[in-house]
Amino acid sequence: MNGILLIDKPQGFTSFDVIGKLRGILHMRRLGHAGTLDPMATGVLPVFVGTATKASGILPDDRKAYTAQFRLGLVTDTQDNTGTVLETHPVGTVTAADIERLLRDMTGEVDQIPPMYSAVQVNGKRLYELARAGKTVERKPRRVRIDALTLRAFDGTAGTLEITCGTGTYVRTILHDLGQALGCGAVMTALRRTVSNGFAIDDCLTLDEVQRLADEGSIAAAVIPTEAAFACLPAVHLNAAQTRLYRNGVRLGLSQVGCTGAERCAVFGTEGFLGTAVPAEGKLRMERNFFGGD
Repeated sequence: MNGILLIDKPQGFTSFDVIGKLRGILHMRRLGHAGTLDPMATGVLPVFVGTATKASGILPDDRKAYTAQFRLGLVTDTQDNTGTVLETHPVGTVTAADIERLLRDMTGEVDQIPPMYSAVQVNGKRLYELARAGKTVERKPRRVRIDALTLRAFDGTAGTLEITCGTGTYVRTILHDLGQALGCGAVMTALRRTVSNGFAIDDCLTLDEVQRLADEGSIAAAVIPTEAAFACLPAVHLNAAQTRLYRNGVRLGLSQVGCTGAERCAVFGTEGFLGTAVPAEGKLRMERNFFGGD
């Protein structure tokens, strides 16, 4: 069984907890995931099964979409409502228009300082390890891409924000920064990821549904083909002779396979998806293969 299983991660589970649970359900060890979610978050978690684990690190579509709830007037060490309260502030009169005006300036390519409770490494240590030890260290800003921030609801104290962004963006830091700009602080109170790497929440299964399908012996039908993760790439289709050469590591000429040579592509042979390739010196160079057992 090779491909992608789309999971609606439940609250309270780490992403690794989900992998552990699925290993028990599927009786498989070779599983991985894309786009780590914090325990408090729910939503889309693409899980790679079998040879599809090779897709890790080369997914072409890095877009994420979230629905986040927030509350003004608080600052915590985790930037969400699960942490220790560091500051409380009166909210005063804050309008939806005030927030929307600030959100316009928070989109695009922006510098974001990772929160202390994150998996970013500083001098070989995870920030969350340092934070749990009561330490705070200086963090370098990281460039992230925030495509859209839309305020969906606001009652003067709490609200709901929809976010579209690139990988590596911390939603709770967006809300923390919004609170700092308003002068009263803000924390995230709930988070749901609705899109990840081209996959949507409507196509996800709960862990209970996966268990039921596995018990029925029909879980394989729920596994999406690996090539779905590369649907946004241009496709190159090889004939039988080209397929044989490509599988043996021969670099095919771009003109031979009808490739423009402008970008990465998804390669298909006579038996289906073979992997991804990149143009190099007028030839098609294999980037990652998905045929064979390894």
